[in-house]
Formats: sequence, structure tokens, C-alpha cells
Amino acid sequence: MPIPYERLKNALLAEKANLTEQLQQLSAVAKEEGVGYSTHPADDGTTAFDQARDLAVQVNEQQTLQLVNDALVRFDNGTYGLCLDCGKEIDAARLKAIPYTPLCLSCQSKRERRS
Repeated sequence: MPIPYERLKNALLAEKANLTEQLQQLSAVAKEEGVGYSTHPADDGTTAFDQARDLAVQVNEQQTLQLVNDALVRFDNGTYGLCLDCGKEIDAARLKAIPYTPLCLSCQSKRERRS
């Protein structure tokens, strides 16, 4: 089955735009919220929880955006679709599911077992 590289690149560009927008929204929300400004301690607890959740989401989205940017660089240098660890071609189904993946399924499994 041939790999639809152009479609995957378009998916990466769309994902990059989406992640960039989400990160901007999270940054705007973080600037507005502040712990210690409410009249009730429970409200501060809720605000602190929301800030921690938003920070975790922001970190995850930043990491994903970095993977997307790295994949776009691999497109430009002609190595997109090749596993960074073993150099073999990444399965088309895996690329369709996770177009920014840098590893084949076998190498990803090996890394996960080590962690």
C-alpha cells in the first residue's frame, strides 16, 4: 500500500496550526487566572487545580508540537517515514494514525519496555 505523503504532510501542517492555537489560548487563560484572589479558600483550590491541569495540557501540547515540527523537518530533508532508531520504513497505517511518529512500532515498543 503506497504511503500518501502529501496527505500526511497536510495533516501535520493542520496539527501544527491547531496546537499553536491551543497553546496561545492556554497562555491567555494562564495570564488571567490567579490563586489567592477569591473570597473563599475552596475557590482557590479549584483555581489551583485548573492551573495544574492546564499546565499539564500545555506541556503535552508543546511536546507534540515539537514532534510535529521534527516530522516536517524530516519531510524537508527526505527522511520522513523512516524510523530514527533502525532506519527502516515506518508502516503506513502507523503514519496515518500518528503522522508525527519518529519510530516504527518495534522500536517504540523497545523504548517503552526500557522506561
